[in-house]
Amino acid sequence: MTRESWGPPTMIASDVDGTLLDDNERLTDRTRNALERARGAGVELVLATGRPPRWIPQVADQLADSSAAVRYAVCANGAIVYDVAADEILHVNALVPEVLRTLSEVIAERLPGAGLAAERVGSVGSRRGDAATPEFVATAGYEHAWLNPDHVQVGDDELFEAAAVKLLARVPGMSSRDMADRLRPALGGLAEVTYSIGTGLIELAVPNTHKASGLAWLAANTDVDGRAPIAFGDMPNDIEMLVWAGLGVAMGHGDEAALAAADEVARPNYEDGLAQVLERWF
Repeated sequence: MTRESWGPPTMIASDVDGTLLDDNERLTDRTRNALERARGAGVELVLATGRPPRWIPQVADQLADSSAAVRYAVCANGAIVYDVAADEILHVNALVPEVLRTLSEVIAERLPGAGLAAERVGSVGSRRGDAATPEFVATAGYEHAWLNPDHVQVGDDELFEAAAVKLLARVPGMSSRDMADRLRPALGGLAEVTYSIGTGLIELAVPNTHKASGLAWLAANTDVDGRAPIAFGDMPNDIEMLVWAGLGVAMGHGDEAALAAADEVARPNYEDGLAQVLERWF
């Protein structure tokens, strides 16, 4: 397959940060226009992100008044399939408490001093969650990798009291790749390991749960046309999606592992790389 011979796509699956949005977390006019033309041709955008559902409105609201308004999002690296329009969680793959506890023991052995956090789904049926079950909890030793964290600090044992769609381990000063490489051999298939930033943060999920599995579930259980998907991404948590898609496109600034997995490499997000590819057909 060559990029010249493939297409048009029937679905657009896109990572959010570093891919769909610019470096100010905004959708550019060029990208918006390309998505609107695609939707006019019957091809819709599905968000595929590491973000939880509660962080989707920051993206979807930018298209809410558009013909390209987002209907669905695959969240938490594929562990959640979310109906954006209905504000309804359709599908969840979560690590159960006993597995979370075992994973924490392996992490303590392989990554001494790592801080831990857990992303929970909250109340199934609403992105607003269950007030009695905080959605993002972290131990005192967890140092956030992003600004404005929205977490509840809990004791070490409390971290494992409820199922979680992601267990996060943080070691500031260590690369995420080195963390993943050190941990994977000790897991024995107990969890999927990936990362979306390089600065000492890895994310663990149910085995075989990733953006590709979430997108496959969506295509099989809704009216989204998944016969010929195009996928865009920039980091290792996009790799399975890039391989699964009919055409996997990595952003030019992306992680070397994502670039190696893709069928082609686009211009970076800050140069409207996604829009430039879609303009071949729309």
